[in-house]
Amino acid sequence: MHAVILDLDSLNPQDLDLAPLRLCLPDWAFHAQTLPDQVAQRIQHADIIVTNKVRITQEHISAAAKLRLICVAATGTDNIALEAAARAGIVVSNARNYATASVVEHVFSMLLTLIRQLDSYRERVRNGDWVHSRHFCLFDTTISELSGKTLGIVGYGVLGKAVAELAQAFSMQVQIAQRLYGPPLADRIPLQELLATSDIVSLHCPLSDQTRGLIGTAELASMKDSAILINTARGGIVDEQALVSALRDNRIAAAAVDVAQQEPPGASSPLLGYRSPRLIVTPHIAWASQAARQRLLTEIVENIEAFQRGKPRNVIRPAATGVP
Repeated sequence: MHAVILDLDSLNPQDLDLAPLRLCLPDWAFHAQTLPDQVAQRIQHADIIVTNKVRITQEHISAAAKLRLICVAATGTDNIALEAAARAGIVVSNARNYATASVVEHVFSMLLTLIRQLDSYRERVRNGDWVHSRHFCLFDTTISELSGKTLGIVGYGVLGKAVAELAQAFSMQVQIAQRLYGPPLADRIPLQELLATSDIVSLHCPLSDQTRGLIGTAELASMKDSAILINTARGGIVDEQALVSALRDNRIAAAAVDVAQQEPPGASSPLLGYRSPRLIVTPHIAWASQAARQRLLTEIVENIEAFQRGKPRNVIRPAATGVP
């Protein structure tokens, strides 16, 4: 089988062991990155392709006559034309559970930075304000704590459950948003109730037709003015302009996002234009610890080997969308 990886550099391979990937198949073409107009030519003779964020469209699938397996080097598969792949008999496998520790740690890193006012106070120290303080300490901006606060989680898969578990270690109260599809579950509450009653809202749902634009002007207006929004899921779930407007108008207290509607964002992105310690923006790195990326390669190898044995794993089908 001929295999192609389209965007290896997106995994920052410099600190990874690529040997297991190279050895799982005899015929590889490794591409550091692939532009949209290069995709068709590069996958034309491929049996297997690996892509992180390169988009695979219906047209690409129709033109790749030998293609049998698409390995997505991520959990989200919104860059793949899933229905076209299913019609063509192509298996789509994603990577699961490889970045749980990394994402959860990032969520709480951002949350603690906001709650403890770390960015503001570090800046004050750099500016010399502590040197000139009349007291042994310097604090004139309120510092909060997580203990006793209510965390609302939207999307209760592996990541949502792991965030909930760590929240309980901080003595937080946890509530879970009701699913957007399927029968309601007894231990969950409607999304609007969760937004209105949570001190922190953390998003962990996939991007789908049901979740695109899920958090917009109305949803932000329903949150407490002391609330914090955390998004390490997908940028399209939150209306970025609505979020910045809510921050500017003090309708919510703060936000931290690791994702954007367009990645990389353009220079005119609302997220980049709003400079405030009340908004943390990180460049889609919640998943990206070295250990997590090495586990991701292991997931890809195992997906390929399972496919070769005739027992594909981590298979994604068009209906597998929405909020768990």
